[in-house]
Amino acid sequence: MSRLQNSARTEGASPRALNFGAGPAALPRAALERAKEELLDFESSGMSVMEHSHRGKPYEKVHYEALALVAKHLGLSAEWDVLFLQGGASMVFATLPMNLLERGKVADYVVHGTWGEKAVTEARAATSLGAGDVHLAASTVAQGGSYARVAREDELTLTPGAAYLHCTSNETIHGIQYGLEASTPFPRSRAKGVPLVVDMSSDILGRTVDVSEFDVLYAGAQKNIGPSGVTIMAIRKELTARGRSDLPAIFQYRTHAEHHSLFNTPPTFGIYLVRNVLQWLEAEGGVSVIEVRNRKKARLIYAQIDESGGFYVSPVEKPSRSVMNVVWRLPTPELETRFVAQAAAEGMVGLNGHRVVGGIRASLYNAVELEWVEALASFMGEFARRCG
Repeated sequence: MSRLQNSARTEGASPRALNFGAGPAALPRAALERAKEELLDFESSGMSVMEHSHRGKPYEKVHYEALALVAKHLGLSAEWDVLFLQGGASMVFATLPMNLLERGKVADYVVHGTWGEKAVTEARAATSLGAGDVHLAASTVAQGGSYARVAREDELTLTPGAAYLHCTSNETIHGIQYGLEASTPFPRSRAKGVPLVVDMSSDILGRTVDVSEFDVLYAGAQKNIGPSGVTIMAIRKELTARGRSDLPAIFQYRTHAEHHSLFNTPPTFGIYLVRNVLQWLEAEGGVSVIEVRNRKKARLIYAQIDESGGFYVSPVEKPSRSVMNVVWRLPTPELETRFVAQAAAEGMVGLNGHRVVGGIRASLYNAVELEWVEALASFMGEFARRCG
């Protein structure tokens, strides 16, 4: 048990793991404590929120509050629809071209990691269902299949009049993030009349973005917003209306927009927790305050990497380094295994790199506390001194 966990116990709270997992990820303690208090009796109804009908007023109040909080924290105007969907970002990989890629049109995709690859694969599969064609506008894959940076604007080969351009804002596996510096801006396709669609699963509401640059944002909730099982989409109403109407109703975005995400039974408890998390975010000062905290957390870990004399190595070019998912390597796989094991003994979990790339990964989502990151940075320094 780590010193932080011992401290939590002496203060009367149950000890928590220092969770650096990539997802499902850490949730704010306040959001969980509220769920604990209300679990058996929601608003004096004698029922759990999980037991309430999604058509009943007690749950509807939570539902609409959660939708409104998503819109507020993203800075969305009335021109946008906010949807609660199911199936995760992986489902959106398929339903996006089904809805927005018309026959005879082309969708452009930018790839700088595994999730971008998966989005392209699913989009190409959707072409067999009557969608148009898929064009790889840019890929930063290196020899051996690795990625180290986002694509530059001058590397994009955009299709004039494309149905949309898709990119991934933060590649969780490879630790690569768009739009953090002036040299790594989001693609400016919207200025050329091409809608920009962004998978923001692992950095949504972790930093401020200018939504005027985007047309569709979507994310699995299980990184920064809530538990797994809820998918959030923000889509301009004009695109909702433009979507194909010959699909089964459940796959049409207009269906969910017209029914306020209540067309079928939604994941009610998951949305309840999303509401709790977004209220916590508001109490913390909102996205701009959280962004400052997140960048500080990332600087602590990158400083340990860059000042280790080569003992720790980041495979990502500095302008593309993710604030949400910091990845690094040690001199040998054996040392990486030892690092993870000894960190776990200190109460730090979820530090294994993804099986696709190996190494170490620390996910620093909104609910990961600064004190946890300070403890990890201290451990990194001590481990390097002992084993370097």
